[in-house]
Formats: sequence, structure tokens, C-alpha cells
Amino acid sequence: MKRLIATALTVLSFAATPAFAQDDTPFQGNETDQYYMITFVSGVEYWFPVYEMMKQAGQQLGVDTIYTGTPEYDVTKQLAVFEQVLARNPKGILIAPMNPEPFIEPINRAAAMGIPVVTFGADSPNSARVAYVTSNNEREGQVAADAVAEAMGGSGEYAVLENPGQDNHDRRIAAFIGRMESNWPGMTLVGRAASNQDPTKAYNAVLSMAQANPNLGAVFMPEANSALGAAQAAQELGTGIKIMLTDVNGKILDMIKAGEVFGSLNPNQGIQGYLGMMMLYMAANPSLIDPMNATSQTGENPFSGVLIDNGLAVVTAENADYFYWDKYLERRGTDGINE
Repeated sequence: MKRLIATALTVLSFAATPAFAQDDTPFQGNETDQYYMITFVSGVEYWFPVYEMMKQAGQQLGVDTIYTGTPEYDVTKQLAVFEQVLARNPKGILIAPMNPEPFIEPINRAAAMGIPVVTFGADSPNSARVAYVTSNNEREGQVAADAVAEAMGGSGEYAVLENPGQDNHDRRIAAFIGRMESNWPGMTLVGRAASNQDPTKAYNAVLSMAQANPNLGAVFMPEANSALGAAQAAQELGTGIKIMLTDVNGKILDMIKAGEVFGSLNPNQGIQGYLGMMMLYMAANPSLIDPMNATSQTGENPFSGVLIDNGLAVVTAENADYFYWDKYLERRGTDGINE
């Protein structure tokens, strides 16, 4: 019994002596620390709720957050923005990389400089990014396929618009088609076209596919911009083509409520921004973490390889009012990306 008591006291003594120095306010950063969010097509409304919650997390942590990106759908220009941000030696970078491969070297270089990078929405999985926050793109494609097929009674023709090379969009399209093939044998893929988030290209593509396939019943696309053109074409054709997409903006919400768009799957963008900021903070302050591995001996950052699913919402005419950006900002009392 004495031996057991002595052993227990030894364990308690060990547990009471933490390996890492403890801070009374571990989650209180320095207001001079800057964390950047980098986008592409930076005026797209999708990004705004992401930054809104990144900004809130930054305010709670006492650090500075900055929204930036390129207004074009151009990976070369997004890479240039990344380099400009890197030259400012930020504390951390939250980015949705337009394409995965071109960002491997820049992200690895940032890591070598001690600047953690977290990806969101789209990933660069072979890079040294420390975490990836996203909705499950495969699940998005599957849920969209089920919704369309059920509405069509499990039988009919469909097409897809895509943006080849953008990782998250490619995954959504592949999952949508895969779900149709595995679960809905009565659904037939009759067309694919690259719209590259261009409403005009989407408009022309839907008109062309409908002309070649008069029984076209649905078109799916992995983002909102293409849906503007696709829905216009569907309305002009007047054949009841169901437009299904992911992401929303004010115009898309209006169209969903008016019955011009069938529906949308919207990732919980705010969770992407909030958890993305928290992941960056923890990666930028590795002394907060003492996992059961060898990183404390090797000098590696113990925070790496974290994958987080932020979940999704199915947007319909019944719940569309909850997704308007202007109403959201009014409720929160902020200036959004301008802060």
C-alpha cells in the first residue's frame, strides 16, 4: 500500500509540472501581429462571411486581420498577391488557392520562413500548409445529385458546368457525377462544359447543350457565378431545366425565392474563417501545444496536418432569407471586408 501511495504521489507531482511554460493569457495575441486572408475573384460574395468570422476571431485574440486577393480568375495573379503578402512577413496566411500545384513551392517557402499557412475551401494538399478547413466537397456533390435526381423522379438527362483545375470544384463535379452513376441509374449525363465562373460562358453552354439535348432536365455547377448565366438560359428556354449549384449571393438567393434556380448547397463559410484564424494562431504560437510526439525534440511545429469539415447548408426558397449578406451585416453591426 505504501508503495502504491508513493507511486501515485510521484505521478501527481509529474502531472503538476507542465513541460511547456504556461501563460496566464495564452489566447491574447499582439495587436501588431497581422494575419492575411487571400482570395481570387475577390469581389465574389462567398468570401465575405469567411472574412467576417476570421475578423471576429482575430478581434477576440487581439490580433490584426487583413482581407486581400486578386479580382481576376487568374492563378498567376493570385500567386503574385501571395508573394506580396509574404514580403510583409505576416504572422500567418489564410488562403483559398485557386489551383493546388502552383502553390506548393510558395507555401513551403512560407513554412520555411516560420509563417504558417492554412487553406480553406480549396486546398494544396502536397504543400506544407498546416491545416485545411473546408466543407466536404464529395458530400456536397452527392447531396446535390440526390436532390436533383429525387426532384426528377430518378430519371432524366443532366449536364454539368465546371472549372477544370480548381481542386474543390473538380471534387464536387466528380462526386455529383459519381453519385448519379452509382445511385441513380436512370439519370444520364449528356453534356459537360467549362464555364470558369463566367456567366456568359455558362449562358451559352446551357443554350448549346439544350439545343443538342432537347430533354435536358438539370444542370449542376460547383459555384454561383456560372449559375447567373445558366439560370438566364434556362428561363429563356422555358423547358423547366433545374439549376443546381453550390454557394450563394444576393442575386442567387433572389432567384431561388423566385423559382428561377432550383437550389444551392452553401458551405458554412463563417466556420471556415473562424476556425481558420484559430488554426493560424495556434500554428503561429507552437509553445501552446505539447503533443505526445517528438516535435519538441526535433524543433518541428507540433501543429500540422489538421483537417476540419465546416459543414454545409441546403438553401431553398424556405430558408433563403437567412443567407443575405446585407441582412447579416446589419444584424452584426459591422462593415464586413472594409474593416
